[in-house]
This record gives sequence, structure tokens and C-alpha cells, in this order.
Amino acid sequence: MGDVPAPAADRRGGVAAAPEGDLMRAPRAGLITYAVLAVVTVGSLFPLVWTAIAASRDTTRLAQTPPPFWFGGNLPRNLRIAWTDANLGEALLNTTVVAGSVAAGTVLFSTLAGFAFAKLRFRFGNALLMVVIGTMMVPPQLSVVPLFMLIAEVSWTDRLQSVILPALASAFGVFFMRQHLSRALPSELIEAARVDGASWPRVVWHVVFPAARPAMAVLGMLTFVMAWNDFFWPVIALTQNGSPTVQVALAGLGRGYIPDQSVIMAGALLGTLPLLLVFVVFGRQIVGGIMRGAVKG
Repeated sequence: MGDVPAPAADRRGGVAAAPEGDLMRAPRAGLITYAVLAVVTVGSLFPLVWTAIAASRDTTRLAQTPPPFWFGGNLPRNLRIAWTDANLGEALLNTTVVAGSVAAGTVLFSTLAGFAFAKLRFRFGNALLMVVIGTMMVPPQLSVVPLFMLIAEVSWTDRLQSVILPALASAFGVFFMRQHLSRALPSELIEAARVDGASWPRVVWHVVFPAARPAMAVLGMLTFVMAWNDFFWPVIALTQNGSPTVQVALAGLGRGYIPDQSVIMAGALLGTLPLLLVFVVFGRQIVGGIMRGAVKG
């Protein structure tokens, strides 16, 4: 009796093709599925669309009942006022520097720490990991006073490093990378590289980083969005007259006896556009990274 030939996908090194019977039994999306997806999509896009609608109206119309559900003609005027009054050009640049630095630093340090907790054996490793996870349960409000006293002591108030440096270490990032590398990086691969004479920096660069790339992309995107939208700590450490981020600058639009809601919405729309641009440019790579990581996991 001869050997049974392997499926075509196996000979190419890919995922084995499913038997025809399994394909016949594979679930197919029906009308209910499409209806649920349509409702979720509309519900997800509605806040952004209504922000654009409110930004194109005036504040008097927004105060009326029912509120407007279609665009008006004041969008260019409101965008110009928001851009000038909040100095959004400088704020967008500052926020890009802050979010990019925080994302890059968090991905780097979380990957290194996650690799250490996942693949290296050292004393009190599990206890240290429990301490790192435990810090996620501490409310960030508890650390505000000592952190502000520290940056005031080194004269970093109203400077971007006061927002960047405290955010470079992320307990969630360390745990996230540790969980990914525990499954995606075989220990035998590290041992083989060490037997071949590779130093630890070369192992990290040529073995750990390629295996962690999908999770690094996801963590980088999540961290970038969180840093971009962060308001609590930047509004304490920065002022509008110094180097504000977008969220701090937008807070200035809401001050005054009668704040112009349409201008505030126009500013919020301008502050959201860079995030949408990032998703449009890098969305396919990020989704591809997630899918590759899921298949390897």
C-alpha cells in the first residue's frame, strides 16, 4: 500500500486544506448576521458623523429640540475659529511627539520585559510578574500628587517630557507581550541561537523581535490611541500657554460664560482626523499582523 499524498497546501508549507465535507458544513453569514453588523457599524460611526454635523452648525441650532441630523454651512468658519483659538497646529505637533514617543517606548520596554518574564528563568520572576500585574489595579489618581511633586522638583512642569517619561512603562504592555511570546516564541529557538554563539542582543533583534512583531503592532496602535486621547495627566502637567496637547488645547475652547459648542465640536473633529488617518494608512498592516499572530498562536 503506497503513501497517501499530502494535501497541496501542506506541500507548500501552508495551512492544510479543509476536507470538502468541512467546507460544506462551514457556517455562512445570513441576513441576521448582516443586519447585526449593519446596526453595529451605524452605531459606531454615529458619534463621529454627528460631531461633523454639530461642527457644521451654530450653537443656537444645537440647543434646539430636536437636534440637527444633517449638515449646515458653518463648518469652514468653525474649523477656522477652533484652529486659531486653540492653537491646534502646535497642539497637534506636540501630541504627535508625545503619542509617538510613548508608543515606541512602551512597545520596546514591554517587549523586552515580556520576553524576560516569558522565556528567562531568574529568582523571584513569578513574584515580580505578580507585582507588575498588581500595579494595574492601582487607580492612576493615587499617583498624581507624588508624580506632580517629582516633576516640579526637576522643573519639568509644562514640558512634554513630563507627559512622555511617566508613560513609557506599561504593566498592561508587559503582560500583553509576555502572554504573546509565551506561545509564539519556542524556547528551542532561543537555545539554538545561543548554541550558535549569538549574544543576547542578537537573540533579541533576530529572534524575539520578529516573533513579537504582530503583538508589537497591536500594542503600538493601542498605546498611540490612548496617549493621543489622554487628558487627565496632561491637563495637570501642561498648560495652554506652554506646550499643550490636543486634549488640553480643546479644553480651553470650553471655557467662558457661554461656550460655543459648535466650535468645540469643530476642534474635536480636527483632533480626531489624525487618528483616522493612522488607521487608514496602517489599518491593513495591523489587521494582517493580528491574523498572522492568531494563526501562529
